[in-house]
Amino acid sequence: MATIEVKVPDIGDFKDVPVIEVHVKPGDVIKAEDTLVTLESDKATMDVPSPAAGTVREVKIKVGDKVAEGVLVLVLEAGAAAPAPQPAATAAAPVAAAAPAAVAPAPTFSAPAAEGEVCELRPTEAEPTTAPSAISMPSPGDIAAEVMGGHQAHASPSVRRYARELGVDVRKVRGSGPKGRITQADVQGFVKGVMAGSTAVAPAPTSAGGGAQLGGLSLLPWPQVDFAKFGPIETKPLSRIQKISGANLARNWAMIPHVTQFDEADITDLEALRVQLNKENEKSGVKLTMLAFLIKAMVVALKKYPAFNASLDGDNLVMKQYFHIGFAADTPNGLVVPVLRNADGKGVLEIASESSAMAKKARDGKLGPAEMQGGCISISSLGGIGGTAFTPIINAPEVAILGVSKSELKPKWNGREFEPRLMLPLSLSYDHRVIDGALAARFTAFLAQLLADMRRTLL
Repeated sequence: MATIEVKVPDIGDFKDVPVIEVHVKPGDVIKAEDTLVTLESDKATMDVPSPAAGTVREVKIKVGDKVAEGVLVLVLEAGAAAPAPQPAATAAAPVAAAAPAAVAPAPTFSAPAAEGEVCELRPTEAEPTTAPSAISMPSPGDIAAEVMGGHQAHASPSVRRYARELGVDVRKVRGSGPKGRITQADVQGFVKGVMAGSTAVAPAPTSAGGGAQLGGLSLLPWPQVDFAKFGPIETKPLSRIQKISGANLARNWAMIPHVTQFDEADITDLEALRVQLNKENEKSGVKLTMLAFLIKAMVVALKKYPAFNASLDGDNLVMKQYFHIGFAADTPNGLVVPVLRNADGKGVLEIASESSAMAKKARDGKLGPAEMQGGCISISSLGGIGGTAFTPIINAPEVAILGVSKSELKPKWNGREFEPRLMLPLSLSYDHRVIDGALAARFTAFLAQLLADMRRTLL
């Protein structure tokens, strides 16, 4: 049989990532894609899957070790894996009695209409489920506390999946692992506690007044409501992306002093050019979207106003000399932000091709961590859906984000008469600690000029 050395895959620029769980031991028979170890960076928890089926010969790392890309995880003797054992009914039955609510399957969604642009999510019809229990929604402070080192349920995706199979709410389990992390043994201990009639429940983070603590703020506790008493309900779990991004958004909204500057750009000529170029390049397979022109114009605006291409680092302002532009991409599990690197050295056709490919990878769940890092500024486009304006939340450590809504024909005075012009709404949210209102107004006005006449990008 062939011997395979399984190493840590591409995890971006992360170094010294701690190993928080090892799921296998020598002699274990595993299947392809089974989780071998779980790593935890400052961004997310990552499972390292097995590349093939076989038997574990030797495990080279342990809990607490710090690894990087290319570090040897284990030695695998390739071969056919044994069928996965069925979960023990004796352990699951008591927990099912204690927590009978069934969780509805996650909905599926239709793909976006345009590459790289946000599109409306359309959930398909789900199978009927049994009546769920009351929803207990954490406060924004509680959500952010998990990212900021609070006492929320701290468990890897595999442990959470194991807990769901047994009907266990991980928020009620006390963790015994590093930094209070919940392990599979903790879940098993909780099950035994339920069977014995006593459990150790992890405390919720509260302030003296019963609310959550966030950055020194004392927040009121989230209302606990039994929604089922008002009518039929259905409970659906948040996706992993929603959990991670939700915590980051709550932190960013609470800790960054947001101000939003609204403007609009006349894109009548630009839209005509886009349509013409798409007809001329129809055989190439590259479809130009407004996003490609926005990214190109954004680079020129960042060069003119470098304060928008910066990040706060304590009392210092880090001025970036590179131009990596993030853009929000819609996926079945939530929004992610791929980062298009070195946009200053690319033309609109290359930008359109690369952003389209990255958006597809995001929808297929194949976007790597490195492809979502290092952004200078982000663009969130809702033009494919509608709306006139919105207030996007800054993606820290960036200091600004551009929101784009649906373009609309409006009558504009040209000095002699009103004529129809296609106007694109712009919504620029910025960190007021770094950028003041006058600078933001100049930035959006300059960006609107570039979009009205893309020849200005050549100057």
